[in-house]
Amino acid sequence: MPLLNKRAAVITGGAQGIGYAIARRFVDEGAKVILGDVDSTSLQNAAERLGGPEVALGVRCDVTSPDEVQGLFAAALDTFGALDILVNNAGITRDATLRTMTEDQFDRVMAVHLKGTWNGIRGAAAVMREQKSGGAIINLSSLSGKVGMIGQTNYSAAKAGIIGMSKAAAKELAHHGIRVNAIAPGLIRSAMTEAMPQRAWDQKMSEIPMGRAGEPDEVADVALFLASDLSSYMTGTVLEVTGGRFM
Repeated sequence: MPLLNKRAAVITGGAQGIGYAIARRFVDEGAKVILGDVDSTSLQNAAERLGGPEVALGVRCDVTSPDEVQGLFAAALDTFGALDILVNNAGITRDATLRTMTEDQFDRVMAVHLKGTWNGIRGAAAVMREQKSGGAIINLSSLSGKVGMIGQTNYSAAKAGIIGMSKAAAKELAHHGIRVNAIAPGLIRSAMTEAMPQRAWDQKMSEIPMGRAGEPDEVADVALFLASDLSSYMTGTVLEVTGGRFM
């Protein structure tokens, strides 16, 4: 029996990168998925690659808008009849030093990561409570939220906030059978990370005991674990996927 057989999942930021890897892993394990993303073209291409409307549907969504996030949950209910899993993955970076960062750069990162995650948890919890069948909510934090990174006062603050939010929500929702956990990836290979200057890449690699960057599929495997019954007695946890960096 597939681990997520007949379950319906919403994944924000699902058109590419870690979000898409999670969606693909979920579909492989029997789930139906709603992908939310602001990139409409990539979104539709991703849904088609996952198998089309019978298993995957793309819905444009800006997670800073509660109404648009609610649209993802409505699509899950209308298309697949349930909402069993939410992955709050959507995110952006606007890196700059504390001295040069603009207020807009700070506000935008906080809005997408922190308010976007709050919109997702709040909306999904309401649906899951109504269904009375429990559920799993997975929030993407980051190693930056644990140790802080130069040039990322906005991103580090938001990702640290996601950890606190996850723990608070886990306490509030446990008696409804809704589990809330977080994943904190480290250096994961992607188009964005591979575009960084070689010196910065080498510095980060020197901090990783396992001596390599992670792959999106390795984060997806952890998301699968947290979404499935394999983690049925886990809530309020933060699982680091970092190769041992800053352990």
